[in-house]
Amino acid sequence: MEVSLLELKTQYNSIKRDINGAIERILNSQHFILGEEVKRFEEEVANYCGVKHAVGVASGTDAILLSLRAAGVGKGEDDMVITTPFTFFATAGAIVNSGAIPVFVDIDPKTYNINVGKIEKFLSDNIELRKRVKGIIPVHLYGQMVDMDSLMNFAEKYNIAVIEDACQAIGATYKGKKAGSIGLSGAFSFFPSKNLGGYGDGGMVVTNNSDFAEKVRKLRKHGSGKTYYHDMIGYNSRLDAMQAAILNAKFPYLDKWSEGRRKNVDYYNERFKNIKSIEIPEVKKYNYHIYHQYTIKITDGKRDKLQAYLKENNIGTKVYYPLPLHLQPCFKYLGYKEGDFPVTEEMTKQVLSLPIFPELTDNQLDYVIQHIETFFSL
Repeated sequence: MEVSLLELKTQYNSIKRDINGAIERILNSQHFILGEEVKRFEEEVANYCGVKHAVGVASGTDAILLSLRAAGVGKGEDDMVITTPFTFFATAGAIVNSGAIPVFVDIDPKTYNINVGKIEKFLSDNIELRKRVKGIIPVHLYGQMVDMDSLMNFAEKYNIAVIEDACQAIGATYKGKKAGSIGLSGAFSFFPSKNLGGYGDGGMVVTNNSDFAEKVRKLRKHGSGKTYYHDMIGYNSRLDAMQAAILNAKFPYLDKWSEGRRKNVDYYNERFKNIKSIEIPEVKKYNYHIYHQYTIKITDGKRDKLQAYLKENNIGTKVYYPLPLHLQPCFKYLGYKEGDFPVTEEMTKQVLSLPIFPELTDNQLDYVIQHIETFFSL
């Protein structure tokens, strides 16, 4: 048997008529950039998230970047943005490309999310630097939201913009509030591997701030609100109509797919709870986790050996993420060194993501579990 980390063809086959119909609709319309399909998808996402505005952009990366620009981050040469070192590169890359400086804060070892208490401590301990902090990007990693009440309390106190990196968390909730709806804005990605994925790149900015939304709309279109008239220097970052049509076709299935992932998690957790070397993900009681990734910790130092063993038995896994951002060569100029964020660095040596896509069969789940059980019994 073979169990891939992600298998999208089964999903496509289950909704083939919907997808093919959406593609044919675009081909017949010959309207490929923005237009009614994008507008419809924006309205659906805004309604789903409980916000006033949703703006389709070219990628999740651009959703973060344009949010930073619309918030005025990067106008000052010394602007800083706080985020986690344990996330995909795009989060910090967008900060740099906005003209700001990334500032990293360590994570919580149970949820893998940024440690909000350590952000507050950084701000209270560094009064002069605090004046330079213009933004905070909490990343709702793997599909579980950050402690947003605590974060918003001190962010508002210090007048710092909060931009939620919800690229892995569409549909996740915190105390009943959807990911992306709490900060100034939220950024989503529709990369094919996401819980709601297109067939190419795509992204979305959501917000309740009308002026902010209008800035993002202009920024995605070369800074233009009226054709050939430019209020600012922007980007070419528009969501393709083809991707919007595909996402419109898939969107009604999102919650069902997330529930399928959660069901698979329960199956794994029940079997793993008695394996001492495995620590299963902790979910805060106020959170609804949508499990973009099911990431366990291997606490006995055998993570790499387990991954190699599973590969030998045709089971796909991945390490998200093997090298933290503060140790990436391109960020050497920031002055961070090994040991600065010990929790993050420990996690990079322990985490392992297993297949979790909703179409997994019980036989496939059993195959994965049995091989993990066998490995730890050797």
